[in-house]
Amino acid sequence: MSQARTTSPARRDPPVLVAALIGIAIAYLALVLVLPLATVFAEALRRGLEPFVEGVTHADSLAAIRLTLLVAAIAVPLNAIFGIAAAWAVTKFEFWGKSALVTLIDLPFSISPVISGLVYVLLYGAHGWFGPTLDALGIKVIFTVTGIVLATILVTLPFVARELIPLMQEQGSDEEAAAATLGAGAWRTFFFVTLPNIKWALMYGVLLCTARAMGEFGAVAVVSGHIRGKTATMPLHVEILYNEYNFVAAFAIASLLALFALITLAVKTFLEAQFADELAAQRTR
Repeated sequence: MSQARTTSPARRDPPVLVAALIGIAIAYLALVLVLPLATVFAEALRRGLEPFVEGVTHADSLAAIRLTLLVAAIAVPLNAIFGIAAAWAVTKFEFWGKSALVTLIDLPFSISPVISGLVYVLLYGAHGWFGPTLDALGIKVIFTVTGIVLATILVTLPFVARELIPLMQEQGSDEEAAAATLGAGAWRTFFFVTLPNIKWALMYGVLLCTARAMGEFGAVAVVSGHIRGKTATMPLHVEILYNEYNFVAAFAIASLLALFALITLAVKTFLEAQFADELAAQRTR
């Protein structure tokens, strides 16, 4: 005797609730994101294009732009390598202290960037733990590009690893084990099996890491010394110009930072559109 199956009718959210939630989301984003971003560009161009160009092409501004790009070019690849290695270790192996490693990776998320900068001053400053020894060797960390890079690496350390770990945990080790069974070595397995499977998460992590590296202020402000034209990154240069009441130049540099962020987002969107089918297939594995 077959039992009749009953199905409940599909529920639909009230149109008023849907409209209200969408309206709240749009209003919130407009208030905290779109309006401030539009204000930055409006203030940068408030006196016309010529003052904007002067602010951007000033020698100190160009030095700040070069330094920001240099720091990002050093910090992001190092954190990408660390993120891949850490994610591989956490997801593919069992070892003592594994949970402690995951906690340490997340630590920069929970501490203030200013504290991160102060830690480097305590370690490598003139009166720090290693400062006198390094000074005797002619090595300077604080108030140099080296200190800025170290502080940026610390602040941006979790981004790549935190994008990779959940994905690699979900994927498991079956494909790597199959490759090893077929005779593939560790490096061949990584480049032909692991890396293709994590390339999208890696891309997202690198993009987030790049955006944070270029926009970092707190940690860099502590270790840089705000030396104009030498150790002032773009965010620090914006502060210097703003404190000097040079608002047009300050907003001009700020608009470049915002433009870099928008370009990063555009690249991400373009790649997703170009490889949408591949990305969807990877998510359904």
